[in-house]
Amino acid sequence: MGDNGKKEKKSKGIKEDTKLQELTALRNIDAKESKERTAVWIKNWHLAYEYELRRLQVELMKLQQTMQAKGTRLLLIFEGRDAAGKGGTIKRIIAHLNPRYTRVTALTKPNETEQTQWYFQRYISHLPAAGEIVFFDRSWYNRAMVEPVMGFCTDEQNKRFLKDVPLLEELIVKDGIKLFKFYFSVSKEVQKERFDSRREDPLKQYKLSPVDNLAQKYWDQYSLRKFQMLQETNRTIAPWTIIRSDNKKMARINCIRYLLSQLDYEGKLSAKELVPDPEIIVSGIDELKHMEEHLMSPEKLYG
Repeated sequence: MGDNGKKEKKSKGIKEDTKLQELTALRNIDAKESKERTAVWIKNWHLAYEYELRRLQVELMKLQQTMQAKGTRLLLIFEGRDAAGKGGTIKRIIAHLNPRYTRVTALTKPNETEQTQWYFQRYISHLPAAGEIVFFDRSWYNRAMVEPVMGFCTDEQNKRFLKDVPLLEELIVKDGIKLFKFYFSVSKEVQKERFDSRREDPLKQYKLSPVDNLAQKYWDQYSLRKFQMLQETNRTIAPWTIIRSDNKKMARINCIRYLLSQLDYEGKLSAKELVPDPEIIVSGIDELKHMEEHLMSPEKLYG
C-alpha cells in the first residue's frame, strides 16, 4: 500500500457528502462496461486499502469465532485527541462481527447519581463477559485528559485517578481479560482540517461538541496531560499503543494488524502478513521518550 505517509486529500470537484461508500470500488472491480454503468476513477492505493481492510475483517471474524469457543474476554480502550479517528477505526473493526458478542461503550457525562459514586463504578458493568469484545470509545481516561483540561474535575481527583487506574487495570488483566489501550495521535493541523470538515458535512455534524471548539485552543495543555498520563499509566501489564492517525485509513489498517498480531486464533495469517508499520504503531515507551526530548518545543510534539 503506497502513500502511507501522506495525508488524505479531498477529491477535486466532489463534495464530502457525495463520496462513494467504502469498499464500493472493491465490490465492483470486476464489473463489465455497460450503458447502465458509469466509470469512476480512484487511486490504486485506495483500492489496495479496501482490499487489505476486507482481508483483515475476515481475520477479525476468525478471532471472534475462536474467542467464543474459548470464552476469551477482550477489552479495547480507544483514547486520543478529538477527531483523531477513534470512532472510524472502531466502525471498521466491528463491521462484520457478530453483534451479540460485540459491544461499543461510549458513555455520556455522569448524571447526578453517578457523580456521587466511585469514579470507576459506571464502567465496571460494561466489562466483557466470556466470548465478548468490548470497545470503550473514550473510557475512564477522560479523567486523565479531558476532565482536568476542561475543569470538569479537581487536581486532587486527577492525581488520585492516575494512582488508582494502574491498580484497577492490573486486577482486570490478572482476572483474565485481555486489555489493549490505543491512543490515536493526530497533528494540530490535521485536527483543524477535520473539524472544518465536520462543520461543512451534514453527515458529520453530529460529531461536533462544545469541547471540540476548545481542542485547538488548549492544544498544549492536552499535550502536558498526555505526557503525565503516559508516565503514570504505561505499565508492562497494561501498556499504551500509540497510533499515528494523520492518515485515517493507514491508522485503521495498522491498528487492526497490531491487534491481530498480538492474539492467537484458529486459521491466523502468517506473522509477516500482520506486521504493522513502525512509523504508525509506536510503543508507549517510545512516545514518552519523544515527549521528554521535546517538551520544551511543543511544536515538535505529536498530537
